[in-house]
Amino acid sequence: MAPDPTTAVLFDIDGTLVDSNYAHVDAWWRAFRAAGESVDAWRIHRTIGMDSSRLLEALLPDASDEVRSTAKQYQTAYYAEQTPLLRLLPGARDLLRAVAERGHAVVLATSAPESELTRLREVLDAEEWITAVTSAEDVDEAKPAPGIVQVALDRVGVDADHAVMVGDAMWDVEASGKVGVPCIAVMTGGIGGDELRGAGAALVVDDAAAVLAGLDDGPIGALQRA
Repeated sequence: MAPDPTTAVLFDIDGTLVDSNYAHVDAWWRAFRAAGESVDAWRIHRTIGMDSSRLLEALLPDASDEVRSTAKQYQTAYYAEQTPLLRLLPGARDLLRAVAERGHAVVLATSAPESELTRLREVLDAEEWITAVTSAEDVDEAKPAPGIVQVALDRVGVDADHAVMVGDAMWDVEASGKVGVPCIAVMTGGIGGDELRGAGAALVVDDAAAVLAGLDDGPIGALQRA
């Protein structure tokens, strides 16, 4: 790839490149029960990818800060048990390679904590194509707040007009939209196409393999043509 890329493709990881969303659902479901609360799994799924503080406010609106903190601690422990089971989603590694080979900066624009990010990067096994990475340490609030997207752009010195985001949740679409970055949404996170389009996705496809198949014709191809 070019030594100083002028274009960038930002990638969410959880649910976009790595099949981890349902591990998060299970960890939260168990964590709420351990904290003395009960939340239906489908409600949890609807919030995956959202900033954890917002998630807890949405799912435990009447709970004390102590209960929410306890649930978060349990969630961290339960999710750690799931990490050996994480797997790469179809086309994910090939997509990262193809984007890098076309001269775009590849940025993992995630707000995952460092402990989770280490394992996610091991599953991806794509370090040679990655230009930059963000993590929870870079922002005070995760998606749908736009901070992580802006940090990702700043890290590679690319402006919003020359970038595309790839994500799986409404929160990815909303966060990138606030910065002016178009978002390709994949449905591997378990969110339907109508909802992703309603959030403002520029394109909705099944998975990373589908992004790769249409790479030169979609929003990423437009970056190269421009």
